[in-house]
Amino acid sequence: MTDDGRPTTDSLPNMQGPVCPVPLRHGKKIVMGHGSGGKLMNDLIKNTFLPPLDNPTLRAGNDAGVVAPNACTQLAISTDAHVVSPLFFPGGDIGKLAVCGTVNDVAMMGATPQYLTAGFILEEGVEIETIERVVASMKAAAAEAGVEIVAGDTKVVERGKADGLFITTAGVGTLLPGVEVGGALAQPGDVVMVSGYIGDHGIAVLGARGELGFESDIQSDVAPLNHLIAAILDASDAIHVLRDPTRGGVASTLNEIAVQSEVCITLHEESIPVRPAVAGACEMLGFDPLYIANEGKLIVIAGKNDAQKILDTMRQHPYGSNAVIIGEVVETPARRVLMKTTIGGRRVVDVLAGEMLPRIC
Repeated sequence: MTDDGRPTTDSLPNMQGPVCPVPLRHGKKIVMGHGSGGKLMNDLIKNTFLPPLDNPTLRAGNDAGVVAPNACTQLAISTDAHVVSPLFFPGGDIGKLAVCGTVNDVAMMGATPQYLTAGFILEEGVEIETIERVVASMKAAAAEAGVEIVAGDTKVVERGKADGLFITTAGVGTLLPGVEVGGALAQPGDVVMVSGYIGDHGIAVLGARGELGFESDIQSDVAPLNHLIAAILDASDAIHVLRDPTRGGVASTLNEIAVQSEVCITLHEESIPVRPAVAGACEMLGFDPLYIANEGKLIVIAGKNDAQKILDTMRQHPYGSNAVIIGEVVETPARRVLMKTTIGGRRVVDVLAGEMLPRIC
């Protein structure tokens, strides 16, 4: 307590549990919210990882780093760790997730993914059959994406220390000639598009855990998006930002872009596509679908004049058949995401504070 009887910061309750929706300070220990894709994770990266490792490529804050090993070639390089629980869920599994997640991160920079590496953390006692199913799924996903897995590693840890298995993947691809996209390139006057229904992956994983409280046929949307991205980049040269709204969902992803580009993004609530089953689950559980993770959806920010051309191209692809415009980019208030609601109001759509659904990516 302070001299005047007020509690000190250190004496305040510190929520260290698996779910932390409140942006409390967690200065000394990691909590589940640090993996949410929201404010806690951004603070961890900004304060702990970036200062000692800082360089212009990391500082750009995109899904993949772009480097130029020589004057003729630009490469996009990305890495990701996958810790989903359960390992198998409707529409996918940790193996498909590991391949698609890294393929998509490389493709979001306007690159053609070519090669992946994979590292496996295996828990003592996990069934060989489980590993074989996961690897078979990785093979199928890599074949669909058109990439090769060219190197790997395995480590085994004691029982109870890996939740079955964890997978890390890294990917590399070559940037398409003349393409320049990135989170800092959104411009006032641009429109914001999404390739389909949001929130499917997070609710599908929650259903696989038996935590919905009712039967559901919702399938994860996990998919490789590189061929869809190549099609729209071929159709238009007015695409400024590509991003997959994974952890933290559409809301946190657009907040990152608004900050990177120093712009305001305004969403139209009635235009945001959410399946009735996902909307119903979110309403029952108190979730906002804007913050639910997706693993096969694409956000495109592009010049207004090319919007219809890009939409038409996306709708011709199986992973973009429900593409729509959900908002636009304006100048002020900078670094903000706002929502025009269905009842005519306007509210701030902030970045996710803590952890909504642990272990879904």
